[in-house]
Amino acid sequence: MPTSLPTLTPEQRAEALAKAGRIRKERSEMLAALKAGRISLLDVLDRGDDTARQTRALHLLQSLPGVGKVRARRHLIDLGISETRRVQGLGERQRARLIELFPPQG
Repeated sequence: MPTSLPTLTPEQRAEALAKAGRIRKERSEMLAALKAGRISLLDVLDRGDDTARQTRALHLLQSLPGVGKVRARRHLIDLGISETRRVQGLGERQRARLIELFPPQG
């Protein structure tokens, strides 16, 4: 039997909405920096914060320069990674393979 969500006070709800907004903004800025080449895939994978860890692998690959939806999905299929997998759920081999495919440009 499913449990119901906890009832939040208006203050708790406002705080949760503000936190979600901050995280979306941080994620958007991180993915834009990746797209612009200011940071590398390795930089994002090595970040220990929730913003990077909770980003979906598909969105991460789509944000790489020159990689669109089709190519990102193809790479995920080749690597055996689900489209809904988040960065925190990637295994060591999957991370290493992604870094091989998209090495840091230096």
